[in-house]
Amino acid sequence: MAPALPPSARQPSTASCEGGVTAPRQKAEVLDQAGLDRALTRIAHEIVEQAGGADLALVGIKTRGETLAGRIADKIAGIEGKRPAVGALDITLYRDDLGHRAEQPQVRSTEIPFPLKNLTVVLVDDVLFTGRTIRAAMDALMDLGRPRVIRLAVLVDRGHRELPIRPDYVGKNLPTSRKESVAVMLHEHDGQD
Repeated sequence: MAPALPPSARQPSTASCEGGVTAPRQKAEVLDQAGLDRALTRIAHEIVEQAGGADLALVGIKTRGETLAGRIADKIAGIEGKRPAVGALDITLYRDDLGHRAEQPQVRSTEIPFPLKNLTVVLVDDVLFTGRTIRAAMDALMDLGRPRVIRLAVLVDRGHRELPIRPDYVGKNLPTSRKESVAVMLHEHDGQD
């Protein structure tokens, strides 16, 4: 997640407030590398307990969900002796805010090299917030096939749902205000966990 900062050394950054005045914003690490690894190990064990290894696939939502899906699949392989199929899903064109965004969306590729029919598919994402990303991911999945079951695994559940979506597997529940943000940092993208 964010770089480690002891409470006494938390570095304020500034955020613009009403009237052009800036207010300090604190950064805090909520999961270090070991904590992140433990959370993914726990999620892998819970998936195996509930779904087993048969007819299981993990589909990560681009970009960090894809990376987390691969890590969870590796952990499942260590538990079961067999790595589940892993795919990556781009939900850009399924988002419900496309017409409200000023910038042009960047469409990336979806890579699901296996049929979804009759599989237990675990969607994997880094942070669950309003639920709109997950709704878009389910729409995209259904356009590609009809899984037997869709489950949801997230590293961080920060609350504030706008849709009736609940994760099946959670690495960390993190109560936040709507004004706060959660940034997941992974070695593959950011050089550190």
